[in-house]
Formats: sequence, structure tokens, C-alpha cells
Amino acid sequence: MITSTGGALFHAGEVFSSEELQAMRLDGLVRRIYGSSYLRTDFLEDASVRAQCAARSVPRSLRTRVALGRQCAAWIYGCAPPPLLLSLVTDHRRRTTSLPLFSNAAMHQVALGPFDVNLVAGVPVTTPLRTALDIAIHGEDTSAVDILCAIASTDSLECRLRLVEAAVTTTRRVPGRTRALARLRQAQALTSAEP
Repeated sequence: MITSTGGALFHAGEVFSSEELQAMRLDGLVRRIYGSSYLRTDFLEDASVRAQCAARSVPRSLRTRVALGRQCAAWIYGCAPPPLLLSLVTDHRRRTTSLPLFSNAAMHQVALGPFDVNLVAGVPVTTPLRTALDIAIHGEDTSAVDILCAIASTDSLECRLRLVEAAVTTTRRVPGRTRALARLRQAQALTSAEP
């Protein structure tokens, strides 16, 4: 993003150091979005901003080889809190390097279909449907149902949980199928009960 002052989104080490950005945050000029990325307080945080900030936390050597998935993708879509660890997904048929030691990310090699990843501000992110499927199967017990409800309730994502349920029931060898179906049914009951 370019503005009359040069930018709205700042990453530590580019225009300003980490210390300068932290001081600017204390002065109310910027707010931390994720990792070492900050946004001017007079700009709105949206999926594009979150995707760009998360991508900056991915090791540079992996940025073109992975997509942001699971809770990270749900956060980018505005349906979950920021993740403690970035969930990176890569197709199991592609060769990729491992994460560096002490990385703030987790790598998942999965089967990705041709319609499982889209671009958000140029950053590969799993689609809302794939994200909901991953949350149903792999999400944390404490937050999975809430995230599924948020995804289903965000009209712009056009993600109906009955489609996710159909994907779970028709796919062979789904780990945790019973738990995933229970989460999906609970989320569907909650979203259909809302006025």
C-alpha cells in the first residue's frame, strides 16, 4: 500500500526498525497486525493486510511453495483470532524444503486439489471451503466450532457447511471423520438458530 506518507503497512527492517515500529505503536501511530508487521492506525485491517503480514512471517525460501491454511487462513478471512503458529500447507506431490529451526510455522503436506487455493493480495491461501474442511478435521477442540460458525456466517465467503459435511462424508480415509462431522453439525445447528 502506498500513501502520501510512503505507506500504510510496515514490516520491521524495511523502512523502520522493529524498535521504531514498537515506539510508533506506543504513540498510537501504528498497530501490530502479525509478526513484525504493523499497519497505520488510520487504515482498516482486512484480508489483504492480514495475508501480506502472515506471508512476511513465512521463511522467504518457502513463500512461493506453500499456502497459508487452517487457522491462519480462517484468521485471514476474519473468522478466527491470529494464530500462534502459522499453518503452511503444501501439496504432498511437490518437493519442498523443511522449516528452519525455531520457526513460528508448522508445515503440513496434504493433498491439494486444483480449487483448494486462491490468492489473497497475491498470497496463496486455502479457499474458504478448504479452510472449513481443515478446521473441521484438524481444528482445536476449543475453537473449531466457533471458527466454522464464523466462516458459514460470513456471506462474502460463500461457504456452506453442508458442502463441507458432504466433502467429509464422501472422501475416503478422513482422519477424525466422526469428530469432524460432530463439529460441522454443531456449527450448522448454531448458525441455523441465529435470527
